[in-house]
Amino acid sequence: MPLTAHDRALYALIFGMVVVAAFVILTPEAENNEIAELRRTAEQGDTKAQYNLGVMYYNGKGVTQDYTEALEWFRRAAEQGYAPAQSDLGYMYSEGKGVTQDFAQAAKWYRRAAEQGYAKAQHNLGWMYANGEGVSQDFSEAIEWYRRAAGQGYASAQFNLGNMYYNKEVLRDFAQAAEWYRRAAEQRIAEAQHSLAQMYYNGKGVTQDFTQAAEWYRHAAEQGYAPAQSDLGWMYANGEGVTQDYTEALKWFRRAAEQGNPKGLSNLAAMYGKGEGVPQDYIVAHTFLDLAAAKGHKDAEETRDKLAEKMTADQIAEAQRRARAWKPKKWEELKGQLGRTR
Repeated sequence: MPLTAHDRALYALIFGMVVVAAFVILTPEAENNEIAELRRTAEQGDTKAQYNLGVMYYNGKGVTQDYTEALEWFRRAAEQGYAPAQSDLGYMYSEGKGVTQDFAQAAKWYRRAAEQGYAKAQHNLGWMYANGEGVSQDFSEAIEWYRRAAGQGYASAQFNLGNMYYNKEVLRDFAQAAEWYRRAAEQRIAEAQHSLAQMYYNGKGVTQDFTQAAEWYRHAAEQGYAPAQSDLGWMYANGEGVTQDYTEALKWFRRAAEQGNPKGLSNLAAMYGKGEGVPQDYIVAHTFLDLAAAKGHKDAEETRDKLAEKMTADQIAEAQRRARAWKPKKWEELKGQLGRTR
């Protein structure tokens, strides 16, 4: 599961900065002495030292990266009840890092940390219940654990709680979904900003408001979230919530397309096919429709074939050549839902 910018920052804080704060690295010799001292403290049973040593092995900072060693030190601290280590030991089991993947063990360790009020573990345990990993699927339990973490301000839990209320028919409550998306969006979770924008665009859980939709699409788009870039381009192309501006539409469609986003590719093709904001160019339009179709856009293939009726065989061949040669600048399989986090 992909991580958001917020989770990456949180990961750096918990899995990196906590160690950096403990060591002033002056020379390789000084660094080795600090590591040796940390190891001695860990072997004496100090939970924080054990955890920090596990972090170092996990990240390969100051030592050779070794998930098996990381797992061992996390386990030592976890067995003494240290919640961050319990949570990270659960993550190692859930991802199969340094150990055979075992969702039941992951859920066990997440629960131990969660019951101590550790928000990250509460979120991850909620994920396990929502997806039936290591436990029987139970949406009520998922909601409970997401809510506990969300109540502590844990943004990923706020977003996933919004998803539960939006996507699960037995729980559906668009007003609740919008509220939790908003809380996560205000913490700069791009997926939540995009979801909140869609709520405003469609008038689900909130009063329909294209201006608010455009604003939240922009927040996510400026973080590089491709679906929001495409949707913001749509707002500009159609003058919804913003003044119609084909140049701006083209800019945002292009940014989404450069990441391989199917809607961005299709919308960019439409701009070139119609000559909106750019000179009309069937070859470019056909190229982007080829790419959109390959990414699974449901209408791209039909639109491309209709466009081909207006083109010569040489033009079609050139478009196909460009499509084969094209590579996205950045392509991530964005799921729109956050999974377990470290």
